[in-house]
Amino acid sequence: MVLVAIGIYGLVVKRNAIRMLISIEIIANAANLSLVAFSRSVPNAQGQAFALFSIAIAAAEVAVGLGLVIVAYRLYKEIDVAEFRSMRG
Repeated sequence: MVLVAIGIYGLVVKRNAIRMLISIEIIANAANLSLVAFSRSVPNAQGQAFALFSIAIAAAEVAVGLGLVIVAYRLYKEIDVAEFRSMRG
């Protein structure tokens, strides 16, 4: 629960896109930790398999997000999320 709170705090307070991506990763890792802990109390390994699948999805998400941040930095020369609002159609 503490990791989720730290991640939500990072999403709400920080306006840097990279810090926001890190906060999303903290929330995803908190969910993965819960899955592995639950799998430990249940005799099968389904929770661990699902956590491994979730880690792979989170890695792909970060790769796409980082690519978007790099493109935005090349356009705006900063990574402040408030400046990204001008990208809306």
